[in-house]
Amino acid sequence: MNVQTSTATSNDLYLAWQVLLREEPHLRARDAAERLAVSEAELVASRLGVDTVRLRPDWKALLPALGELGYVMALTRNEHCVHERKGRYREVTIGGSGQMGLVVSPDIDLRLFLGGWASAFAVEQETAEGTQRSIQIFDRQGVAVHKVHLTECSTAEAWAPLIERFRSDPQSAELNLEPLVLREPPRPDAAIDVAALRHGWAELKDTHHFFALLKQHGAARTQALRLAGREWAEPLAPGALAKLFEQAAADGVPLMVFVGNRHCIQIHTGEVHNLRTFGEWFNVLDDAFNLHLKAAAVSELWRVRKPSSDGIVTSWEAFDADGELILQLFGARKPGTPERSDWRALAESVPTQGC
Repeated sequence: MNVQTSTATSNDLYLAWQVLLREEPHLRARDAAERLAVSEAELVASRLGVDTVRLRPDWKALLPALGELGYVMALTRNEHCVHERKGRYREVTIGGSGQMGLVVSPDIDLRLFLGGWASAFAVEQETAEGTQRSIQIFDRQGVAVHKVHLTECSTAEAWAPLIERFRSDPQSAELNLEPLVLREPPRPDAAIDVAALRHGWAELKDTHHFFALLKQHGAARTQALRLAGREWAEPLAPGALAKLFEQAAADGVPLMVFVGNRHCIQIHTGEVHNLRTFGEWFNVLDDAFNLHLKAAAVSELWRVRKPSSDGIVTSWEAFDADGELILQLFGARKPGTPERSDWRALAESVPTQGC
């Protein structure tokens, strides 16, 4: 990569990171940033002039251009789960306001909330396994939103021209990070019109309208699940999640696996096969799809039913102790088609918690 010479090697943060890496050579950037009490974006920015180039945040042009890199690995994560999907960026759509985006390829499938995207970097790092290249995107708090890693099957010759085309001028490490606006605490149950919430739920015609329903009634997500009644939502033992994956693999039931953060949701559609648990992590390790779930972080697990114009749509939804959504599972389906009977049978086969 043709990087500009800078004083990055004398940067205190960069030097502190290198000291840490000498002590723990396999430490990931996210964990190193936490140890050094900075954001991951600040840590990556400290590499400018070494092996990293800052890119212009021109999402409308940059996202479609990622298709030039060919077969890549897209990575989206939250605090407790990492979703990695290999494929090609195709069918990229950016909304007229530039605030929303979609990638609806059969392999890479994304829902993008671009209003929170802030900075992007191209990293070309020499490792014991060879050169690793990635595009890394961060939000206004310096938290990773989405990453794109080149693979051995990527179009490597497209990398340098793409980086030069989107290179930011000047190459500044200044990020102007903003504090996270804390969400309001949930309203007490007594302040929720439960009858109206249940009526609105029963009248849903599209699962995408569920968030609007919550907003209309001022209900937090897990609060709504508690108040909806067993017809629509039932609590399950958190340990049932790994078992559902195992049964889906054994039965060949194709899933839709949703993992996201505040600014990006990534979806895998298809069967899962190679399931492994290593320490605290439950993993799917298939050729094109990897999932890494910190199983103990699942504090609540719910079976959720939402009406739609195609009939009932059933999902399993996992939440952490703060009520943040970690992962959602659906049966593989396309809009306009009913839910698969094998998925519904599997999703409904697990008794509710305490039963």
